[in-house]
Amino acid sequence: MLYHLLFPLRDWFSGFNLIRYITFRGAAAAVLALLITFWIGPALIRWLSRMQISEVIRTTGPATHVSKKGTPTMGGAIILIAVLVPTLLFARLEQTYVMIAILALVWMGLIGLLDDYLKDIRKLPAGLIARYKLAGQICLGLIIGCWLYFWPANAEIRSSIGLPFVANGSLNLGVFYIPLVVIVITGFSNAVNLTDGLDGLATGLMGIAVLAFGAIAYVMGRVDFSDWLNIFYLPGTGELFIFAMALLGACMGFLWFNARPAEVFMGDTGSLAMGAALGAMAVILKQEILLLIIGGMFVAEALSVIIQVSYFKLSKRMTGEGKRVFRMAPLHHHFELRGWPESRVVIRFWIMGILLALLSLSTFKVL
Repeated sequence: MLYHLLFPLRDWFSGFNLIRYITFRGAAAAVLALLITFWIGPALIRWLSRMQISEVIRTTGPATHVSKKGTPTMGGAIILIAVLVPTLLFARLEQTYVMIAILALVWMGLIGLLDDYLKDIRKLPAGLIARYKLAGQICLGLIIGCWLYFWPANAEIRSSIGLPFVANGSLNLGVFYIPLVVIVITGFSNAVNLTDGLDGLATGLMGIAVLAFGAIAYVMGRVDFSDWLNIFYLPGTGELFIFAMALLGACMGFLWFNARPAEVFMGDTGSLAMGAALGAMAVILKQEILLLIIGGMFVAEALSVIIQVSYFKLSKRMTGEGKRVFRMAPLHHHFELRGWPESRVVIRFWIMGILLALLSLSTFKVL
């Protein structure tokens, strides 16, 4: 919005020329998102506490989590506001990629908000019925998949995905690209939701992941950088860098309140929305495979649940007694029950997230 308002006035005031640079607008979006969380965070936390909108602590979870009872939830609304305002102000809204990312964030944010409302306000233990939540995720994936397939910015690679470690490597999936988009959006929306079980864990890992994808969006939007790195050139993805920086700033700001001991939880409002936004950035940038590396800790958390449930059912069917691979799933609870303090689990998962993000950089500039 500000780009369209201020850039035409550059002849009157040369300072407005800064608005043309994506790096400036990205930095401004990150700082503004951070300031918005600092501004609205305390007020929203007080309101949530006053309305007694607090997290329901599972009795089947680790005993150390009992102390978290009464902590306000639905704090993901802070993240949504802090991302949307800077993106709408600093991004060029005529760019399709930005609108897709916003759609993913808002769509799943509203579904998460409904889930939190039913679970934490109406006190329905299951919240939004799982099949309805899954239907919402699949519908979003279908919309984004069809959007990218039938109205592509670059028709030559509309159904292709990038292959890491291969110079200009790609794989054309044809119409099967749309189901892949559905799987990515649904999978990572749920994966981030499963990871959101310790103070600051999902927030920190998300910040690391969006920083990596923000950098990828920037270089893929420049013909010189993309040519030098032997990766796809996608005109317009530079604007996605601004969305990523706004999300990074929102994560940093929310972490201020969400670090242990957490003053507020993001709830499904934040986790489902951020997971969908991360998946949307990956499919836009044709980096679905690279997402498995950058978001490796989210993948590990989701796989731990799948393995745990599958093995329990299989062993019960074969022996009559269900057995477990992990002490508890998702994976972060397994390490808690092994005696790791919560802060140690979070920091070590962050370290692994950073290492995986750095590893993703090694997939570029393959000769």
